[in-house]
Amino acid sequence: MAVYTQLGAETLTAIIAEFDVGALVSAKGIAEGVSNSNWLIDTAGQDGNGARFILTMYEARTDIGDLPFFLGLLDHLAARDCPVPRTIHDRVGQAYRLHEGKALALIEFLPGISVSEPTPAQARAVGAALAQVHIAAADFAGRRANSLGPKDWESLAKACGSEGLASIHPELAKLVERELARLERQWPRDLPHSVIHADLFPDNVLMLGDPQTGDRVTGLIDFYFACYDITAYDLAVTHAAWCFSNDGSQFDAALSEALLAGYEAVRPLLAEERAALPVLARGAAMRFLMTRAYDWMNTPEGALVTRKDPLAFARRLDFYADPANAGLFGPAEE
Repeated sequence: MAVYTQLGAETLTAIIAEFDVGALVSAKGIAEGVSNSNWLIDTAGQDGNGARFILTMYEARTDIGDLPFFLGLLDHLAARDCPVPRTIHDRVGQAYRLHEGKALALIEFLPGISVSEPTPAQARAVGAALAQVHIAAADFAGRRANSLGPKDWESLAKACGSEGLASIHPELAKLVERELARLERQWPRDLPHSVIHADLFPDNVLMLGDPQTGDRVTGLIDFYFACYDITAYDLAVTHAAWCFSNDGSQFDAALSEALLAGYEAVRPLLAEERAALPVLARGAAMRFLMTRAYDWMNTPEGALVTRKDPLAFARRLDFYADPANAGLFGPAEE
């Protein structure tokens, strides 16, 4: 569930009235998501035509100081024809408003569905859309550091502790210790950087099928981990998110080849980026392993948020670290 703050009908009507989007017709809480409160908003204009939006209230885990970056990035990418939702500014031009100390933003609603079992065609389309975002963001002036980079993985590991990690799985502490040491030695420092999404899981992608053109990405959403970091790391995160079964036990080579080919059809990788992908992929797996492990240990009993299994990314990390898979990111074939 992802409505942590309850807003009554009168309050919602008053909030929507501050935007030039017509009168509020309905508001429905959205269950997806884990960090913020979200409502699906329907409005009607004076001409009788309806419109649909997403209203987001940013809860404690989102720093209000980051909102100009997040919302400005959406507007920048949308203006360059990337499939991302626009921010709807209020009547005085503000991208977000405050309600009882919490920030609220109204976001364009985009059509499409999130896929649960991706096909190679869908993976290829996502790779191309991600590359489009990287190119379009090149002249975005905003900057935000990655709050979940290598140093943060180490901090999360210390917070979990060896005994805590071992309580999840007896071998997990050894895996984390070994791989953190390797990542510290091998993490690349001189690769191209850009603004990246950093969390492009299938549930953050909206798609529609078309009998003529095939699967089409209609929306990349939830940019709330976006930051300025290694461009190819974003591809590695997406690879880890899309190319395995949910539990991380099965790797799908066809999805991998399609994702990489789709990306390079729009933005070819430099030789040094391709060479770094194995270690970047291990880092991507470590990032989600550590955040999931921390949440697994620190989510209170009875919380409305469903904990996600850290071992799903421990298995991915093992896969990427296996020398037998060293050639995984070789030249993509068309």
